[in-house]
Amino acid sequence: MTERNHPLAAAFWMIGSIAAFSVMAVAGREVSGLHDTFEIMTWRSLIGFVIVVTVTVTTGRLHEVKTSRLHRHALRNAAHFTGQNLWFWALTMIPLGQVFALEFTSPIWVILLAPIFLGETLTRPKLIAAGFGFAGTLFVAKPDFSAYDPGIAAAALAAVCFAATNLATKSLTRHESTVSIMFWLTGMQLIMGLIMAGYDGDIALPTAQSLPWLVLIGLCGLTAHFCLTTALSLAPASVVVPVDFLRLPVAFTLGWVLYDEGLDPALIIGAAMILIGISVNLWASKVAANRA
Repeated sequence: MTERNHPLAAAFWMIGSIAAFSVMAVAGREVSGLHDTFEIMTWRSLIGFVIVVTVTVTTGRLHEVKTSRLHRHALRNAAHFTGQNLWFWALTMIPLGQVFALEFTSPIWVILLAPIFLGETLTRPKLIAAGFGFAGTLFVAKPDFSAYDPGIAAAALAAVCFAATNLATKSLTRHESTVSIMFWLTGMQLIMGLIMAGYDGDIALPTAQSLPWLVLIGLCGLTAHFCLTTALSLAPASVVVPVDFLRLPVAFTLGWVLYDEGLDPALIIGAAMILIGISVNLWASKVAANRA
């Protein structure tokens, strides 16, 4: 299948993903006192699976769900399930902005590993984007690596899992539709969630207080992955994923407004560095696409 390269269209879809992930982070923090991470993932996947199946059946697209690459779906969803649980847990341990900042080592891994696993070209603009993004992330987060912090470790490990997820997603988009990817995403992670949440025989049911947040998490999770998968089908992973750095200033703003987590000049400088990196990468990719 021919590689498509529509960086601006992909960036548009990534903005939708950023908005959905940001709202989901707030909802995840709000419900964390009532449900553990495995329960959150279970209810999120159940809501998403019901929506995906309903839309797929009513639009007559069930035939797009393929079973020929189940092993790739399983690996992708195992990586994502692990990363998402670590991410939800980190949200309860460290400031919102710091979780996102550490998570954004993920695009760096994607840029560096995409040439190995996807055969994409590692160009100078991509290295510039990675450098600016990583420097901006460290400038804003200012993590203290001299002392072990489980919240920081969880967020950092989640970033590695998300990088593996994005690489696997890009690989799947070359052969399967978004419908198929979303079906196996929600279905497999529902099974994983039920196993992990129910191993002790106790799965907390949604309450009147938690149900609206869980529904929001389910809707946002589905929307975010639909937008991300669509973006990855429109442009190379090393072009698409760095746009996700925009979530960093969004996260710090939400943390400042909703949780009084503080806002300092480092955010402005770090966000500017991130935006420079993204702009260079998108501009270079657009020029290359026009030449092609």
